[in-house]
Amino acid sequence: QTISIAKAGITTVLNSRTSVLAAANPPSGRYDDLKTAQDNIDLQTTILSRFDLIFIVKDIRMYSQDKIIASHIIKVHASANAISADSRGSKEENWLKRYIQYCRAECHPRLSETASTLLQNSYVTIRQDMRQQANDTGEAAAIPITVRQLEAIVRLSEALAKIKLSHVATEENVQEAIRLFTVSTMDAARSGINQQLNLTPEMAQAETQIKRRVGIGN
Repeated sequence: QTISIAKAGITTVLNSRTSVLAAANPPSGRYDDLKTAQDNIDLQTTILSRFDLIFIVKDIRMYSQDKIIASHIIKVHASANAISADSRGSKEENWLKRYIQYCRAECHPRLSETASTLLQNSYVTIRQDMRQQANDTGEAAAIPITVRQLEAIVRLSEALAKIKLSHVATEENVQEAIRLFTVSTMDAARSGINQQLNLTPEMAQAETQIKRRVGIGN
């Protein structure tokens, strides 16, 4: 299979083995906490389910955080010439690149039996939790938890073992992969307080009037 890309005047077709890192902005220009992740990202569930991890990154207005980010950006621009000069001299000694190449070529880890059992039980538990959430809210999850997500956790577990040059993915790797999956895709699937409310016609009308008068995020 292939992936077609048309962006900034570049039209090309990539093989499906290519890793894809995608970023999406909300249709309204700002993330709305009252909506689900699917409504904010505005992509079909069939597309969302193909990503191993889905992170929701919000631009929260916080003085201390804004000050740190602004200071970092200014320092990056102020030291741009020095950084570029250092990078030219260190191209031949890029140990990180060589290390990644070595990991890919020499290490092909597989799940151990105990790790496989842990992963199987965790996947069943996650499916049960999402089924219970769907029963409580009366709506399907924005991001369905299917075998694709199980394969994603397997890939993450094996990748965590690979960076340690281990030929076996252990229970520790599986637990970390599940943690990453929980704080990313699972949190995105549970986002949106509308799923927790059964709106009456009067409440829906009031919500519409409030949205007309109050900006998103206020």
